[in-house]
Amino acid sequence: MRDVTPGPDLPQRERLYPPPSVITEPRWARYAVIAFAVAFLAMFLLLPLTLIFRQAFARGVEGYLAALSDPDALAAIRLTLLVAAISVPLNLVFGVAASWAIAKFTFPGKSLLVTLVDLPFSVSPVVAGLVYVLLFGAQGLLGPWLQAHDIQIIFALPGIVLATVFVTFPFVARELIPLMQEQGTQDEEAALTLGASGLRAFFTVTLPNIRWALLYGVLLCNARAMGEFGAVSVVSGHIRGLTNTMPLHVEILYNEYNFVAAFAVASLLAILALITLLGKTVLEWRYGDAIAGHGRG
Repeated sequence: MRDVTPGPDLPQRERLYPPPSVITEPRWARYAVIAFAVAFLAMFLLLPLTLIFRQAFARGVEGYLAALSDPDALAAIRLTLLVAAISVPLNLVFGVAASWAIAKFTFPGKSLLVTLVDLPFSVSPVVAGLVYVLLFGAQGLLGPWLQAHDIQIIFALPGIVLATVFVTFPFVARELIPLMQEQGTQDEEAALTLGASGLRAFFTVTLPNIRWALLYGVLLCNARAMGEFGAVSVVSGHIRGLTNTMPLHVEILYNEYNFVAAFAVASLLAILALITLLGKTVLEWRYGDAIAGHGRG
């Protein structure tokens, strides 16, 4: 009979008090929970995605390509990419700066800054869009001055960028703050002691330690920027071919009962969501400790 007595290499407490099994539920209960989770995902994720692509290709590949090559659709795609290309770098710079300040320094108003970072999570995007209209609209607080200087923000690209920046700026900061707080300031202090400047210490010490969390935040920020609807809908004016982003163009096509074109453009957003999910999964799988704040990159 094989000896199953714990060996001497185990800690004494584990030899005397072996840990109980983590899984105590019966097998049928585990399978039931797994089946419920799979069915839930299939109903609320896989089925809608399948219907989107089925409707998008209802008229074949030719109809799908014709819908995407429409001038208004191309204008919406270009505008969406342009807004993301502007707002994501702005949020990257803000997120790094805010995270650096919150995690590395103590100053008056620090708790207020943390609250402001989380503000877009608690404020409706539609409300944020209305605030921009009240500030920069023709009848808004700054509207007369902007009109006198021939500056248009609302119903133009600047307003769309402002609204997108507002709803997306927590994503980068919220990924970096826990990690930078976990890492502390020892590495930067050592670099400064060795004669490195503050800027060099950031690029050679801090940035390598946060690179994967930073990429993770940028990925989420970009996905939200391209898919934002509420705030952009308020400030864009829905000018077809000029201020309609992809989500707004989908709404217009759907309201016009042009379902194939609407689902064709929506399929691009779905593909973006799938790419984001894939990238998020890869980053969590390979660099989960660095992203979660339990490693140093």
